[in-house]
Amino acid sequence: MRVLIIEDDPALCRSLEIQLRRVGHEARCSGGARGGLAAAREWLPDAVLLDLNLPDGHGLELLPSLVAGGLPVVIVTGDPANRAAVEAMRGGAFDYLRKPFDLEDLFRVVDRIAGEPRPAPRPDPGWAEEPEEAWEMLGQDPKILELHKRLGLLARSRVPVLIQGESGTGKELAARILHRAATPDGPFVAVNCSAVVPSLVESEFFGHEKGAFTGADQRKLGKVEHAAGGTLFFDEIGEMPLHLQAKFLRVLQELEFVRVGGLRSIPVQARFLAATNRDLTTAVRAGTFREDLYHRLGVVAVTIPPLRERRGDIPVLSQGLLGRIASKLGRTATRLSEDALRLLSSQQWPGNVRELENVITRALALSPSATLSADELRFHLATTGGEPPPSRTPTTLADAERDHIARTLAAQGWNISRTARTLEISPTTLRKKIQDYSLRLAPDPAPISSYGP
Repeated sequence: MRVLIIEDDPALCRSLEIQLRRVGHEARCSGGARGGLAAAREWLPDAVLLDLNLPDGHGLELLPSLVAGGLPVVIVTGDPANRAAVEAMRGGAFDYLRKPFDLEDLFRVVDRIAGEPRPAPRPDPGWAEEPEEAWEMLGQDPKILELHKRLGLLARSRVPVLIQGESGTGKELAARILHRAATPDGPFVAVNCSAVVPSLVESEFFGHEKGAFTGADQRKLGKVEHAAGGTLFFDEIGEMPLHLQAKFLRVLQELEFVRVGGLRSIPVQARFLAATNRDLTTAVRAGTFREDLYHRLGVVAVTIPPLRERRGDIPVLSQGLLGRIASKLGRTATRLSEDALRLLSSQQWPGNVRELENVITRALALSPSATLSADELRFHLATTGGEPPPSRTPTTLADAERDHIARTLAAQGWNISRTARTLEISPTTLRKKIQDYSLRLAPDPAPISSYGP
């Protein structure tokens, strides 16, 4: 049995993981609701041990999505209220254990789960969603508008789509936007290709029949089957080992598969999306990625622009991320000062939106104020190497000048007079260069509630 433990106490989680492995089960830990749902969607466990009091949500709020995914859920909690037990069992929990519990009781519950047929997953948007996630990619840059228009057109068909972009730009978010536009009631199953275990790949993705091999005590549905009526998303497809690519090529070509140990071909009823931060054409030339698989996956390709190419969106993104992060951290209304927005807009952001989110999260977690200043952000930019090394080597004199001006403006907190003196130019010349190099900030945006990077 594969058992997912969603528990915010690291010591207890690790102890349960060790004890379950001792008696022959596989186990994984997750410390919160959001990570637990993502792990359930990706790892597809056979059972879930779910705590109720999690740092980013309540277990009873997560329960319906797990049950809808066909997962037997055992509540393990120290909550003394019997009402929680009533609500959990009414919500579809398999069993309810109160801490501290005897390990033998837990083993007996897991054995009961193993001996019963697993319920089929039923369509439920919650199985595909992460809690408190806003399914939109904020920005007013023309590139972002064109991206959304293209995703809307692609939602009309089931053609495979290759999503390209640097790390942290939001490739999975783009895949989810397309999924929700095309099959909102179907499941979204994400596959991390860099984490595929070669020896388990066929069973993991295609499933197996009872008795197919030692330990196969019951039929298991693979990820391709779980994604029926929805989307199967191959993340970091460029990292898939070459010897595994042929297996997926056949599925894409024939649009059918056979469970391990089975004889009957099962039609594929999911749409295939893939994402990569690698240049697959270069990988094809190097012989590390199959050309035929590249053409099958990339019937249509969309590219997400890096953050440095849409700097005018940084204030909107920053305010949106701040609202979402503040909600997760339980903070009251917060804002970014004008000098903080200027500083953020002057960075190169090689890690894109993900890096921006991490910097704001660290700054907000350590800030006693409701307003984040440039000084607070500058410290966290410095600790990540984010202030402000250029993300590329300048290729022209204009590129070098632009990067140097951006560095100096950031170092001087966007004080025009001090920056002009440092550069030994007039403030008028500096303002003209800021305009020429598109370093001028957008107007201070109104706060927004959330953003999904």
